[in-house]
Amino acid sequence: MLNKEKEFYSTSCKLIVGVDEAGRGPLAGPVFAAAALFAPDFADELIDDSKKLTAKKREALFDVIKEKALAYGIASVSADDIDKYNIYEATKICMKKAIEQIGIDYDLIITDAMPLYVKGKKVIAMIKGDAQCLNVAAASILAKVSRDRYMDELDKQYPEYGFAKHKGYGTKAHIDAIMKYGPIDHIHRKTFAPIKFLIDDSPKLC
Repeated sequence: MLNKEKEFYSTSCKLIVGVDEAGRGPLAGPVFAAAALFAPDFADELIDDSKKLTAKKREALFDVIKEKALAYGIASVSADDIDKYNIYEATKICMKKAIEQIGIDYDLIITDAMPLYVKGKKVIAMIKGDAQCLNVAAASILAKVSRDRYMDELDKQYPEYGFAKHKGYGTKAHIDAIMKYGPIDHIHRKTFAPIKFLIDDSPKLC
């Protein structure tokens, strides 16, 4: 069971927000981030790093987390803004947007290894935080499920790209589709290789 947060609880630190992202690496779609805040005595042995869970388990836990959390937030930053700011800065923007949705006061933020400045709050960027902290793991699930759902909807609009299967990552099938149909405006990250090398030579779908 994940309980690294227990090391930080004290009379001056009673509520901790966990933050994580999903989708920094794909060639298409937004980056998503989520924030989750549980009561200090909350426990659920099923909540774990989203990468260690099946899609079915993540989907089931998504609703549990939203129901049991004292507060949570889910945000996204578009492919256009990723190209504008770069993925590192876009991820930080996204995380802050998720944190802003936490409607109750809290004492500490723990992110999954992402240094972050939030005015008036202490932030700990913990390596493998999603594998150690319950709140960060919960955030990873919220972000991952939200992004996967988005990509599944995108697949219905552009079935030829196979987004439901690869979720926008750079698989051979996805790259082949980009080479055949071209990158989609506002969907594909045009500053990411290999897309940035293909733009000038590929036809555009829209």
